[in-house]
Amino acid sequence: MGEDPNTLDYCYVTTKGRRSGRPHTIEIWFAEHGPLVYLLSGDGGRSDWVRNIRAHPTVGLRLGERDMICRARVVEDPAEDALARDLLLSKYGGRYPGDLREWARAGLPVAIELP
Repeated sequence: MGEDPNTLDYCYVTTKGRRSGRPHTIEIWFAEHGPLVYLLSGDGGRSDWVRNIRAHPTVGLRLGERDMICRARVVEDPAEDALARDLLLSKYGGRYPGDLREWARAGLPVAIELP
């Protein structure tokens, strides 16, 4: 079954370029919650990977040794938005030096639906 996703620091998300059509992979912090993986874009909707998801929501996701094809979306529901921010801040807030509250407050939550 592989490692517990909660012990992993990063996941890898591959998007399809909205203009080039080529794959682009990022390493990013994440929090898994039931059938969803949440991410935060520090650049909000300006991040290329978020723009790519808006154009092509099918993404590749690597969690540890698991590779999956999933569907991603920008979180719009206020309750889900708050949940995503809380999960990510809870996971990473104590692991890294510095205050991550501004990152958790200002970032744009993205949800990836696991297959």
